[in-house]
Amino acid sequence: MTLISFVVPAFLVQGYLRECLDSILDQPYADLEVIGVDDASPDDSGEILTEYAARDPRVRPVLLTENVGLGPARNTGLDRAVGEYVWFVDGDDWLVPGCLPHVADRLVDTRPDVLIVDHVRTHWNNVGTRSAMRDVFPEPPDEVTFRLRDRPETMRLLHTAWNRLVRRQFLVDHRVLRFAPGWYEDVSFSYPVLMAAERIGVLDRVCLNYRQRRTGAITRTRGDRHFEVFAQWHRVFRLMDEWGPAVAELRPAVFERMIWHYLTVLGNGERIAPELRPAFFAQIHADFNRFRPPGGYPVPGGVEGLKHRLVAAGRWRTFSALRGANLAGDAARRSVRQARRRVLPVARRAARGTRAAALREYYRAELHRPLDPTLAVYAAYWYRGYACNPAAVYAAARQLAPQVRGVWVVRRDRVGTLPPGVEYVVAGTPAYYRALARARWLVNNVNFPDFVRKRPGSVHVQTHHGTPVKVMGLDQQRYPVGAVGMDFAKLLRRVDRWDYSVTSNGFSTQMWERAYPAAYTTLEVGYPRNDRLALATPDEARKMRAELGIGPDDRVVLYAPTHREHLPGWRPPFDPDRLLDVLGPAGRLLMRSHYFHDRARRPGGPAAERLLDVSSHDRVEDLYLAADVLVTDYSSAMFDYAVLDRPIVVYAPDWEAYRVARGVYFDLLAEPPGAVAVDFPGLLDLFRSDAVRSTAAEQARQRFRARFCPLDDGHAAERVVRRVFLDEPA
Repeated sequence: MTLISFVVPAFLVQGYLRECLDSILDQPYADLEVIGVDDASPDDSGEILTEYAARDPRVRPVLLTENVGLGPARNTGLDRAVGEYVWFVDGDDWLVPGCLPHVADRLVDTRPDVLIVDHVRTHWNNVGTRSAMRDVFPEPPDEVTFRLRDRPETMRLLHTAWNRLVRRQFLVDHRVLRFAPGWYEDVSFSYPVLMAAERIGVLDRVCLNYRQRRTGAITRTRGDRHFEVFAQWHRVFRLMDEWGPAVAELRPAVFERMIWHYLTVLGNGERIAPELRPAFFAQIHADFNRFRPPGGYPVPGGVEGLKHRLVAAGRWRTFSALRGANLAGDAARRSVRQARRRVLPVARRAARGTRAAALREYYRAELHRPLDPTLAVYAAYWYRGYACNPAAVYAAARQLAPQVRGVWVVRRDRVGTLPPGVEYVVAGTPAYYRALARARWLVNNVNFPDFVRKRPGSVHVQTHHGTPVKVMGLDQQRYPVGAVGMDFAKLLRRVDRWDYSVTSNGFSTQMWERAYPAAYTTLEVGYPRNDRLALATPDEARKMRAELGIGPDDRVVLYAPTHREHLPGWRPPFDPDRLLDVLGPAGRLLMRSHYFHDRARRPGGPAAERLLDVSSHDRVEDLYLAADVLVTDYSSAMFDYAVLDRPIVVYAPDWEAYRVARGVYFDLLAEPPGAVAVDFPGLLDLFRSDAVRSTAAEQARQRFRARFCPLDDGHAAERVVRRVFLDEPA
């Protein structure tokens, strides 16, 4: 029999679900199954479950046709589980690597009805907060297993379903131990499970990361649904009434937990809106009188005890005043800390009297003028010129929304690269600050500078500039070697300006949700810059080759590696002379450095005339059209080039080191867009044997295209323009 059945409900967790599933399936323990329950999620959660099931028989997806909520979704998974134990893991949490063998050993050795494991709250800023395990059990329990009446302090551990494994037959035998519908469904499951269990075990090992999401969690959602916590606790006490004397001695401890929970919910300003707090408090007072044990209960000391007494007396105004005083004190302390941080030396204040400071003041003054309802400001790659997705959107807007005046921001040294007729402002000039302050639309493939304000009525469009292989945004916090110098708090302030995030495929949408959590709207429409590739004709490809001096019969390889920000100056081992020798007399090699490098690669040798350094070529799409084969490593170039359906080679000599130090979103060697080489001799062999064009490489490319390029049909820019500038429905 399978030892552990994981039940993973999924609703609006597409950005996190892959990490959750990987954390289970990659454990060094295989005697498990995963029941993934798609609760009619409107995002790609169901597709992710189906994808994982197709490649791992341990995953069994259940696709519900209508949304039933977290509790009933868990019941659905429970009914299909076959394991001896069931572990309910939410789709946005993830297991600690290597924890499962320890969990399995404890289950096999002690056979508990319930095994509680430790966890850590992992916040969006990568800060971890320990659980109450150490406070409740300063030393591991002496007993192998125990009953709740013997260790009632166990109830002070978090009452969630995901920090405990429950014996499945125990749940079958106690048919009332099911999840109720509604919010706070854990309450009416976890406490009754503990009360009914004959054998409770505790594993004081951190096994699960409880994700504290920046957006999307019910704990950060205001509304009247938080009143559903009362119905869940009422169910707990109804079960206690039914079970009678068997649980009577637990009633005081359960009552204390109920009041603690109510006050926790009430005290969270992100849950209960001010206008709802009096009614919420009134219900707490009613439940206090309704369920208070005749013999009393353990009242906490200090301020918490005062809160209990005010609840008992129904004194909302006094309770509210106490809360307000505490909040005011906290605010005052925060204000003092912030003021200390902002105090600058006199010398630094004096330094602000520069031209740049005067221009910033000009910008702030322009912010008080009305928005220009026709002005759209475009930028790409930190003002390097007319390029990428913003350029494609700009061109489409000129055709579809001619009433919109597009203005580009460029560096002074890049003005000469602009196409004829493109209006521009030079970065750092008064016109630049005026345009940023007054534009209704701001379109960029990176973030605008930190000083840029998000004005009411303005629309910020983040187009991005590639499908991610390497981890980005907040995910980089786990890979500090590749995140040196990053200020994640500032990053999130920039992300909070976004109104739209343009993505090229469902995979990008999922990763950006996790890497950049904010309230923007995702436009999953394909990449505008790839419209040209999707619609390109053979004549256009021949024209590009001719402009580069490439003959119609030449075999052209484009080598475009990405940079390693964690290894400045490092380059993959690559000898252009040797590759050209393998390609033969008709071989031509285009070499393109990453735009961060901005430097030429000058090879030597007799084959030098067949090599062209194209690092400074303005439009990479020209190079894609001219090339017969792309060789790259972890660059997003592979996703764009795949639109052309031409051979791609992944050359990744530092794959293992890169994935550990820099972090990646998927196993590029397991799911490549074509042939793979992990050293330079292997790369030469691929071309020497023509494995670049083999059936296996072709099949890999088709799978890759199906996953990452289904939206690149030549009309992505049009879809962006119609949604953003013309306000047409998605």
